Amino acid sequence: MDMLATRATWLAIAIFFITAVATKISRWKSNVHLCPTRPLPPVVNVLALLPSLFNKGFGVTIADLHTRLGSVFTINLFGPKITLLVGPDISAHFFQGLESEISFGNFAEVTVPIFGQEVLYGVDMATRSEQIHFIVDVLKPSKLRSLVDPILQEVEAYFASWGQEGIVDLKHELEQVLMFISSRCLLGYEVREMMLEEVSSLFHELENGLNFFSFLFPYIPTSTNRRRDKAHIRLKEIFTTTIRSRRSSGRVQEDALQRLMNSKYKDGRSASEAEICGMIIALIFAGKHPSSSTSIWTGAFMLSNTKFLIAAVEEQKHIISKYKNQIGYDAFLEMDTLHRCIKEALRMHTPVQMLARKAHKKFKVQTKEGKEYDIPEGHNIVIPTALNNKLSHVYNDPHAYDPDRFGPGREEDRVGGKYSFTTFGGGRHVCSGMALAYLQIKVIWSHLLRNFEFKLISPFPKVDVSKVGQEPKGKVMISYNRRQLQCY
Repeated sequence: MDMLATRATWLAIAIFFITAVATKISRWKSNVHLCPTRPLPPVVNVLALLPSLFNKGFGVTIADLHTRLGSVFTINLFGPKITLLVGPDISAHFFQGLESEISFGNFAEVTVPIFGQEVLYGVDMATRSEQIHFIVDVLKPSKLRSLVDPILQEVEAYFASWGQEGIVDLKHELEQVLMFISSRCLLGYEVREMMLEEVSSLFHELENGLNFFSFLFPYIPTSTNRRRDKAHIRLKEIFTTTIRSRRSSGRVQEDALQRLMNSKYKDGRSASEAEICGMIIALIFAGKHPSSSTSIWTGAFMLSNTKFLIAAVEEQKHIISKYKNQIGYDAFLEMDTLHRCIKEALRMHTPVQMLARKAHKKFKVQTKEGKEYDIPEGHNIVIPTALNNKLSHVYNDPHAYDPDRFGPGREEDRVGGKYSFTTFGGGRHVCSGMALAYLQIKVIWSHLLRNFEFKLISPFPKVDVSKVGQEPKGKVMISYNRRQLQCY
């Protein structure tokens, strides 16, 4: 009887086990039926790309892969995977996904030695969110209106030193005037009056630290990285001295530095000196680095395209007539032709060639041809902005400089889809410095077009491939003659 009972018990256990397994198999089949697996993107090994990367460069290599493999493809870097998403059709999750789903990951590590370990991507996400709020608040349109007069004063004072005629390096001149603007509007008069030359030189060393090699290896002690680190330390010393001087004297200024000094976290604590220094360095990058490159390209393109140069000058005549030479914030908002000239320069030579994120959860993409792919968790996701800006199915004759493509009746970036023009990012991660960049460049070129005639006398600049952004290489020599533009 005991043996029979034992056998019955084991039979019951076996039946229960078989039933449980059958149930799980049934549920698994049901789930598979409901959620069919999608293919992964086509993969290419980085070793196969090395000849092309060395001979053609990064941009051409990625464009060739897009032609061969389509809008979604993965590059295998000896283990780590980089998946590229080309085109606006498949970019929504990249720009709109939650931080828990897709984030900057380690890609922002290159900014930590530049801005400091106390701010932004050197701190936890909660602290970073509050610091970004401080920075965004400084760059709000309502705050920008108050910056117009100081920017105008700096621009007018700088170019007043030019003679009746002459030859200058446009690249050097625009970099200088933008440093004056940044110091006046962001750093305050202490730096502007006493140590601008040193600060300008130090920021130049920081900008040199933003290259492809440091992007991959931000902490390797190369000579460039060592100079970058020394420049960061010295800038913190200068800004800390300014902060302490203001606080001890009770002096209050109307500039970004003061607003950051007054900022408080949700728990009531004030931003520390190191945090204020890091955020002001980040603000100057937002206010100067992209603006410098774009203002140069804008000038080079306009001076090489008579049609658009004439159109921009005619717009200035109209503005002068309407506002009786009292040009302020509202006038700059109405400079649509100049705005399109700047935007087209940004499309042709974006300050950031690619945008990167890390996928923390699997997600699906669907190409404009209808193909669907699963992008696995753990993949590094890249939007090749420079390539996206020249897609022929979005932009007509994409390699031609044509600001009218953004004008009424065409608006190719809107027709092409929500994420067709992402030079300043998009969605949750749109660049907070975009409005300031446009404003600075408009103020500069509005003044130059109204007061000078120009001619580009050096060859049209090439792109400096050693830099992360598509910066102009070498000098951009122009001749100028002073004039007073007559209104209608």
